[in-house]
Amino acid sequence: MSNLSSSRVDKLLAEFRKRRVLVVGDVMLDQFLYGHVARISPEAPVPVVEVAREEWHPGGAANTARNVSSLGGRAMLIGRVGTDAAAEQLLRLLEEENVNAKGLLKVRELPTTRKTRIIAQHQQVCRVDRERCAPLDADDVEGIVAFVRSQPKLDGIIVCDYGKGFVTQVLLDAMKRLAPIVTLDPKPTGTLRLNGLTALTPNRQETLQLAGRPSSDSDWRRAGEVLLKKWRPKMLLSTLGEQGMCLFRRGQKPVQIPTVAREVFDVSGAGDTVIAAFTLALASGATPEEAAVISNYAAGVVVGKLGTATCKPEELRASFEA
Repeated sequence: MSNLSSSRVDKLLAEFRKRRVLVVGDVMLDQFLYGHVARISPEAPVPVVEVAREEWHPGGAANTARNVSSLGGRAMLIGRVGTDAAAEQLLRLLEEENVNAKGLLKVRELPTTRKTRIIAQHQQVCRVDRERCAPLDADDVEGIVAFVRSQPKLDGIIVCDYGKGFVTQVLLDAMKRLAPIVTLDPKPTGTLRLNGLTALTPNRQETLQLAGRPSSDSDWRRAGEVLLKKWRPKMLLSTLGEQGMCLFRRGQKPVQIPTVAREVFDVSGAGDTVIAAFTLALASGATPEEAAVISNYAAGVVVGKLGTATCKPEELRASFEA
């Protein structure tokens, strides 16, 4: 499904550059070690990866903010980091990506969440996580709300909950009052009440689990309808991998959008791209169907790259012509 004309795509991409979007949630630093496997370790039956290169990227909520900026939006990020070298590196990366990170909380007692992925022959061999979860306290929420209100008017807010403790119910409820569009990618392990949001963007497995269905269940349409009734968002966009996406709205038939991805090298961070593009498009005046199509094309771009990649406006524009 793509009935977007070239002129309409151009108009929406031009509007992206005018939109201010706040991303709030669990911030991470992603490390990628790329190499190759030539032998098995004599110490244990595991591959020995000879590292050829190393990359660092903003992760979690920081990757979503990076995607907003890459697509042309004005991205602001609020999250929590430590006072360590990882935080300094993350701040440098965010500055390079034109993400306003002045709202980051620096907490001496907590390390910056860091995830290291070891990749050989285009396959992830293992992941190493360094993190400590802790709930955000009420004073911090008050400070965050005061900071947001002191900034220029927002066009949208994206909430990124990865279960590290930053996104609390009090914080989420406060965010609903600070922008006309508030979106969130829900996690099955979460305990948040998600009523009253503009949009939710779960993937297929999340859609099924959140609806109380086994991951082997093929009836994701029914699961989407259950979530729509349960939390009553204005819309729910369920990403379905090779089956594309499905847009659910109350009182309307679901709209399925076929995938446009031609090659899939890495799906890491694709959900961040989807919610960034979807939110930006809605904030720019796109209809829900148009926003879903645009996010589908943006996802098709990033899954064709290795690592937590982003999509630039020219890449998105070109993907409509491919």
